[in-house]
Amino acid sequence: MTTLTAALPLETRYTPRDPEPTSRALSMPVQLGAHLAGDGADFALRAPHASAVHLCLIDSTPAGLVERRFALRSQLGTWSGHVSGVTAGQRYGYRVFGRWSPESGLIYNPAKLLLDPYARAVTGSPVLAPALYAHRTDDALTPLSSATLEEDDRDSAPYMAYGVVVPENTMPIRHPYTAWDRTVIYEAHVKGLTKLSPDLPEELRGTYAGLGHPATVSYLKNLGITAIELLPIHAKMSEPFLTRKGLVNYWGYNTLNFFSPEPSYATHAAQEAGAVAVLNEVRSAINSLHDAGIEVILDVVYNHTCEAGITGPTVSWRGIDQPSYYMQAPDNPGQLLDTTGCGNSLDFRRQTVLKMTLDSLRYWVTEMGVDGFRFDLAVTLGRNGEQFDTHHPFYMALTTDPVLSTVKLINEPWDLGPNGWQTGRFPLPTADWNDHFRDTTRAFWLGQPRMLMAGGQGGDLRDIATRLAGSADLFGHGRVPGGRGAYASINFVTAHDGFTLRDLVSFDSKHNEANLEDNRDGTNDNKSWNHGWEGIGQEGDEPPRTVRERRRLSMRNLLGTLILATGTPMITAGDEIGRSQQGNNNSYCQDNKLSWVDWDLEEWQRDQLETTSYLLRLRHEHRVLRPKHFFSDGPGPLDPVSDLTWLDASGHPMPDHAWFDSSYRTLQMLRSGQGRDVDALIVFNGSLSRAAFTIPEGRGTSFKLVWDSSWPRPRRRHEVYAPGASTSMGPLSMRLYLANPQ
Repeated sequence: MTTLTAALPLETRYTPRDPEPTSRALSMPVQLGAHLAGDGADFALRAPHASAVHLCLIDSTPAGLVERRFALRSQLGTWSGHVSGVTAGQRYGYRVFGRWSPESGLIYNPAKLLLDPYARAVTGSPVLAPALYAHRTDDALTPLSSATLEEDDRDSAPYMAYGVVVPENTMPIRHPYTAWDRTVIYEAHVKGLTKLSPDLPEELRGTYAGLGHPATVSYLKNLGITAIELLPIHAKMSEPFLTRKGLVNYWGYNTLNFFSPEPSYATHAAQEAGAVAVLNEVRSAINSLHDAGIEVILDVVYNHTCEAGITGPTVSWRGIDQPSYYMQAPDNPGQLLDTTGCGNSLDFRRQTVLKMTLDSLRYWVTEMGVDGFRFDLAVTLGRNGEQFDTHHPFYMALTTDPVLSTVKLINEPWDLGPNGWQTGRFPLPTADWNDHFRDTTRAFWLGQPRMLMAGGQGGDLRDIATRLAGSADLFGHGRVPGGRGAYASINFVTAHDGFTLRDLVSFDSKHNEANLEDNRDGTNDNKSWNHGWEGIGQEGDEPPRTVRERRRLSMRNLLGTLILATGTPMITAGDEIGRSQQGNNNSYCQDNKLSWVDWDLEEWQRDQLETTSYLLRLRHEHRVLRPKHFFSDGPGPLDPVSDLTWLDASGHPMPDHAWFDSSYRTLQMLRSGQGRDVDALIVFNGSLSRAAFTIPEGRGTSFKLVWDSSWPRPRRRHEVYAPGASTSMGPLSMRLYLANPQ
C-alpha cells in the first residue's frame, strides 16, 4: 500500500468547482465514516460549524490521480450522502467549508483535503510540506505572520494520506477473557519485537504477521505471558520537528486516526495488496495469539492528536471542527489548552470526542478482536478543564458499556496538566499503572543501596512492604469492600518510557544524544544505579566481572520482586534477556537497532530468560503467589495461619518500631496457602552485608528453597529447611521458599 500522492502535481493551488450531488444515505440511522451500502457507499461526517462539506473520491487513471467531489447534506451538524458505484478500496477525503476565524478557533480552509476521523483504513502517513498547513508558512513551516494566521490556498491533496473504504469484518472474533489474577502483561512494539528475530522469515520481521507467527507466539507462551500490550498501532504521523531532523516517531504516540491500523507495520505484500489485506493481517495476528490463549491489549492515545498546537498541520480534526474536538482556553478560543505536552488535548467534555472515542474502542473490540486498552495520559480523558473528575462522563460510559466493560481497561494515571497525578483514583473496573511500585522497587534495590555505599542512609521498610502486598493504600478504598482490588495495580519496574532493566542497573545518567536534542529530553529522575561503572561497555572495554555479576543480581532482584508481588505484573519486552538501549531513556524516535530487541544472546542472557520463565511458571502453578484479595493480616475461619505475616530475620513477628528504622534492611513475608495451596515464604536481604535468617514456624512443616536471586539460573535440586533452621543470605538478594507439607 502506498500513499499514491506522487502522481499528483505538487504545489498546486486549490481550484473550486461545483460538486456532484449525492442521494440520501441508505443506512438509518446514519453511521459516521464510510460504509458500503446498496449499490455504493454511505459517507457521513460530523462538522457542526461547517457551512458545506465536499466528499472527495480519489481515483487512479493512466494520467495520474483524479479527484471527484460530491456535496453532502446536513442534518443537525452531521453531513451525509450516498454515492453509487463505490466499492471496497476506494480512497477518499473531505473538504470542509466555513469561517476563517483563527481568533475564534475556526480554521476552515477547503484547500486542505482532510482525513475522515472515522476512516477504517488509511493509505499511509501525510508527506510533510507547507501545503499541509491551513495557514501560510515559510519553508521552515513557521507562520508568515506573527500577529494572526493567514489562510493558505495551496492544495494539500498531493501530500495527504487518504481514507479507504473497507468491507465489514467476516473473520470470527473470540476473546480469551483471562482472569486478572492469572494475567501477566508483556509490553512490546510490533516492529521492535520481531525485526531482528532469526526465527522468522525475512519478509515477516517487524510486521503484524511476524507478531502472529508461531515462533513469536510460542516464545511468549513459553515465557509465561498471557497478554501482550502493544505500543500504539493506530495510524500515526511523525512530529514535524522529527521529520525535519530525519527521525520518526517510532513509538507511535502521535495519532493520525483512531480507527485505522498503522499500515507500515504490515508486510510489504499486504501493503501492496491494499487496505483490506492490511486489516486482515492485523486480525490474523490477533487470532493467532488468541489461539494460544494470549490476549492483545492496545496502548491507545486518545488524549491528543498529531495536529499539535495552533500552528501545527491541518490534516483532520482541526479543519473539520476544531471547537468540537480540542480543549480551548476559556477566555481565548483561539488558543489551545495543552495537558499532554504535545500541543493539543482532546476535550472530553465534548460529545463529539466522547462518541468518537467510544466508537473507536468498540470497533477495535468487536471488529478487530482486541482484548483491552491501556490509556496513555488517562487523566486528560477524565478532565473537566483543570480538574480531574473520578466520575467523568467518559469513564462512566466506558465502565458501564456492555462491550467495553468486559475487556481490560488500564490507565496511565497522570498527565502534564494541573492536578495531573491521579494514581489510584480511577473507577472500577479499570486498573492503573502503579508508578509507586516502580519507584519503591527501584529505590529498595538500587537507589537506597547506592546511598548506603556512599555512606548515607537508606529508607525504612514500610513502602516496599505495602507494594509487595498489593498497594492497598492506593487501591483498597471505595464503596465496595476491598476497593478496586489488588489487581487494579499494574506493577512494573520498567516500561517503554525510560531505561530498560539492564540500563537501569548500568547507567546513573541518561544518554539520549542520538535523539538530537542535546540530551535535554527524557527524565533525569531514573532511580538507577550503575554499580560503580557507567555503561555496558564494548568488547575489550567491559565493566569488571564483579560489576557485571552485581548488575545481573540486581536484575534478578527486580524481576523477582515484580513477579512475586501481589498485583498484575508487566514486563517490558527484552527485559527478560537483558536488552540495552545504551542508556537512552527516551527512545521514541529511534526506529533502529537501539530500540529493536536483539535476539543474539550471550549465556547470561539465556540464564536470565530461564529465570524469568521459571518465576512466571511458579506464579502460574501456585495461587498463593497470586492472591485475589488484599491481605487481612489475620487467620481465616478455617486456617490458623494468618493470610500474611511480616517477620524479622529471626523469624518472629516484625516489631512495630522496626518499620520506622532505616537500619532494618531484612524482611520475611509469609503467605498462607489457606489449605488450598502450599505456603510461600519470601525473604529479602536489602543490606550490604551477608545476613543470618531463621526459618519461621509457619504451620510446623518444612520449607523448600525453590529460588534464590543469587543463583545465575534456577536449580533443579532444592534444599529443605525445617522451622527454626538457620541459614544466611548474601547481600542484596532475595529468596522464595514453598512449604513442603509432610
